[in-house]
Amino acid sequence: MIWSLKIYLYAGILILGAWFKLLQVKRKLNHSGTAVTMDQIFATPKDVSQKIINKTNSDVHVTGREKLPDGPVLVVANHQGLFDILALLGHLGKPIGFIAKKEINKLPVVSSWMELLHCVFIDRSDRRQSVKAINQGIANLKEGHSIVIFPEGTRGKGNKLNTFKSGSLRLATKANVPIVPVAIDGTHQLLEEGNGMVGTSTITLTINDPIYPDDYQDKKHGELAAELQMVIEQALYSKRTAKRVEASSDTMPITE
Repeated sequence: MIWSLKIYLYAGILILGAWFKLLQVKRKLNHSGTAVTMDQIFATPKDVSQKIINKTNSDVHVTGREKLPDGPVLVVANHQGLFDILALLGHLGKPIGFIAKKEINKLPVVSSWMELLHCVFIDRSDRRQSVKAINQGIANLKEGHSIVIFPEGTRGKGNKLNTFKSGSLRLATKANVPIVPVAIDGTHQLLEEGNGMVGTSTITLTINDPIYPDDYQDKKHGELAAELQMVIEQALYSKRTAKRVEASSDTMPITE
């Protein structure tokens, strides 16, 4: 309990500090003639995310970062827990925004940073607003801003994936941008497994080969969603198999 309170307090202090940096960025953006790049805006959310994960004594291992295309992409990832967002912000290696639930728009400081990252807030219970949000996401991609979606629609339970929904893939197909499947593992052990109590974990991000418009343009959204889910499931399976082999080799007796 005390450990978790320390993590929450530390995160709160970092977010408070980010508020002052937010004011600085907004001041520069409002000052005509002052150029602010997306990398400069992204630096603070990236730094805060890394520090919070480090504070939990967790490690993050990323493979496939060289596969990320230049320019805007739609990142499609499985969703294990709240720390998925921090892991991607801190370690993916590319400025990103998110399709996020409308409730997050009520969080002070956090929502303001998300707006600067060109995140889109969606109300899934309101079909008209959902369509409007998807259209805004398409526009953001066309303007050069990468977006992350979690097509499961909700957090999965540990290692088990929910069926990928295809609707949000219109973001990529309408904006004509590459789709990058990313497999996330280990984040659920940080919060969800402890029912809100913060734990420690080894997090892996596996960036898979991008799927370019020429590769998906003739596929239906349902087919594409199934393909992406299979890619991510295979990546998770490969990582876990490698971990088991490594663990068994570490405990194997040495014989001569």
